[in-house]
Amino acid sequence: MERLKKLWRRQRVDVALTLAGAAIVLLVLFMAVSAPILAPYNPIVSVDDSLLPPSPKHPMGTDSLGRDVYSRVLYGAQIILLVVLTSTTVSLITGSTLGLISGYFGGAVDRALSVIMDSIYAFPGLILAIAVAAVLGPGVLNTVISISVVYIPTYFRMVRGHVLSVKSRLFVEAAKALGASDWTIMTRYVLPNVLVTIPVVFSMNVADAVLTEAALSFLGLGVPAPTPDWGFDLKNGQRNLLSGYWWPALWPGFFITLLALGFSLFGEGLNELVGGEA
Repeated sequence: MERLKKLWRRQRVDVALTLAGAAIVLLVLFMAVSAPILAPYNPIVSVDDSLLPPSPKHPMGTDSLGRDVYSRVLYGAQIILLVVLTSTTVSLITGSTLGLISGYFGGAVDRALSVIMDSIYAFPGLILAIAVAAVLGPGVLNTVISISVVYIPTYFRMVRGHVLSVKSRLFVEAAKALGASDWTIMTRYVLPNVLVTIPVVFSMNVADAVLTEAALSFLGLGVPAPTPDWGFDLKNGQRNLLSGYWWPALWPGFFITLLALGFSLFGEGLNELVGGEA
């Protein structure tokens, strides 16, 4: 009985973490979707004197170029969500597909793909993203590619390991005996058993991708100016911190941390729930 009570309390905590993370992500998503309605000014145009403190006219103040920080934060949510969700989705599709093929067919294909993915995985994620972004140059598409490359090996290794375990089970052998094609076996029998853990890994990768995208923009390798971007605005704002102008850097940094925290909480809670059910 006591064990059941502990399990129930733990599940309530896991559910609370998941819901808290989901609430934060939905808040940022609402900001992004509602930016054209909620933003009082054009985010790329100077609308007032530079470095004005927060006021009713400018709730988050203005930056060094006289642009409204509140408007840039709202539109910046669009950019960061677009980049991180697109890049992690590309990583998921590419890595999972290659892992499925590698694990199922094995042989020379498996060895070649494993060597390539292990080589990519050996690099620290941020360093690899910086290197790719430096070669490709700034831009939304190039930033997506730079971040995508970092997470492809994660999905490859995870899916390949699951496929190696699943393909030796009796129901797969039975499907082969009945004459099912490799494509049918992979998509109908193997893949559904692999997909269970992907949402957890995806949410954790998105949390990491938020920080990676912000770092690239901070270094000038992400979305080019004057596009509203939290990492880029954080870089511009930190130059004025020593002069006492804290608001241009505070708000972009706060929302970068908040969004990464939201995805992390959601991923951790989901991981505990899935693990508990398993």
